[in-house]
Amino acid sequence: MKKHNINKMIATLAVCSLSFLSVSAIAAQDEFQRQMTQQIMKAKQKLKEAEAAKGAEKVKLMEEHMKMMDDTMGKMQKMKPKSGMTMQEHEDWINEHQKLMDDLMGQMMKEHHMQKEMGCMSADTHKH
Repeated sequence: MKKHNINKMIATLAVCSLSFLSVSAIAAQDEFQRQMTQQIMKAKQKLKEAEAAKGAEKVKLMEEHMKMMDDTMGKMQKMKPKSGMTMQEHEDWINEHQKLMDDLMGQMMKEHHMQKEMGCMSADTHKH
């Protein structure tokens, strides 16, 4: 159990450091993109916890991550740039949106590989 707590602390520290590094990127985002960034960072933390976990706990955390990804992806697909943006603002918005989508896809691929390693990949268990 001690090792699990240490792994959890390490994962938390890693996410915190990533959040400090991404402050400059967040400055160019609109409010909705900032919210999505926070949700994506929470999901990334959940995935790190799942990586460190074993057995039923790992499965539970991966299911929670999958739900978080599904919710976030649905919101991301509905996002649209606000009207009245300049061409530069619109390009900046698109670039930020693409970064968020890339992060989501990276997490989904990592989760997919974890599921394959666990041998639990079937048509019913992976619904992204």
